[in-house]
Amino acid sequence: MNNDYHIERYCHIRNNDISLDGISLYSEKHDSFKDFAKATYKHLEINHSKFFKMDNLSKLAFLAADVLLKEETEKNVGLVLSNKAASLDTDRKHQESIKDYPSPAVFVYTLPNICLGEISIRHQLFSENSFFVFDSFNAESLYTYANSLLDEQKSEKVLCGWVNFDDGKYDAFLYVVAKKGTFVHSEAEINRLY
Repeated sequence: MNNDYHIERYCHIRNNDISLDGISLYSEKHDSFKDFAKATYKHLEINHSKFFKMDNLSKLAFLAADVLLKEETEKNVGLVLSNKAASLDTDRKHQESIKDYPSPAVFVYTLPNICLGEISIRHQLFSENSFFVFDSFNAESLYTYANSLLDEQKSEKVLCGWVNFDDGKYDAFLYVVAKKGTFVHSEAEINRLY
């Protein structure tokens, strides 16, 4: 495998804060993720009408990806995301809605990889994508999979990371792997940035 890849930039969304390359872009205390996501959407001046219809996992992934890909011109960007809870938060809401009348709007988001579709639509990406469920953040798997996509020329760049939402708790760490960048793409560096 090629060890000449780099991490161009990375984004965290945690504890009412969104940052790019370790520098806070927006930080304001909100009582819920819903309120934080709405305020972040406005602060970052995002214009995407479907945002407010998304489930929380998709909103979380969408916001982090938008920070990283907003000015990206490359369309062959692979997507490799992971988390621990899959779409469990939305699954619970769907299960609850079945008691009265099942909501098709909720059912749409009962797969974790739907957030990949939302990112692809927003940024017009027609690339390889995968969503993995791990017990915890797994730098080794993300590193190996991203390198494979780049080595096999299936992608020019890869958006990788962890995007977990469950029971109001959220954690996103996404990064872009490319041929050039600020940080060497390695398991150790991924874990350090996480």
